[in-house]
Amino acid sequence: MSTLGERIKQLRLEHGMTQEEFGKLFGVTKYSISLYESNKTSPSDEIKKKIAEYFNVSMDWLMGLTDVRKPFIPENYKEKYKITKRDMLQYENFIQHVNAFFMDDKVAEEDKEKLFRDISELFWKAKEINKEKYGRKKKKEKTD
Repeated sequence: MSTLGERIKQLRLEHGMTQEEFGKLFGVTKYSISLYESNKTSPSDEIKKKIAEYFNVSMDWLMGLTDVRKPFIPENYKEKYKITKRDMLQYENFIQHVNAFFMDDKVAEEDKEKLFRDISELFWKAKEINKEKYGRKKKKEKTD
């Protein structure tokens, strides 16, 4: 997997920015961006968070911990169920195991994203089925 510096450089190049332009977005110098990209220093947690939010990627992806840019949670699942911390931990663990299948990098990035999206959809569908089957039932309101 990639390093934080490689991911920062990847985002910058994907958006056709110079180190100076990229730095201005986050209030740091061109020199700082150069140091980040060469892994000689790391941005503060605040800067990392700003970069992740600006480019709509997860912190885990930015840090090189996963190949999934942004966790995928289907809208219908979000509307129907509250996403708990436990749900997200299970999802992240699941995705880390899925990442192992793509360690050799022979799969195109675009194909990887589609596969992760499809696999994520299956994960959340299984969670939904599980919650419907085994979840707590809401008590019916008494109407006296």
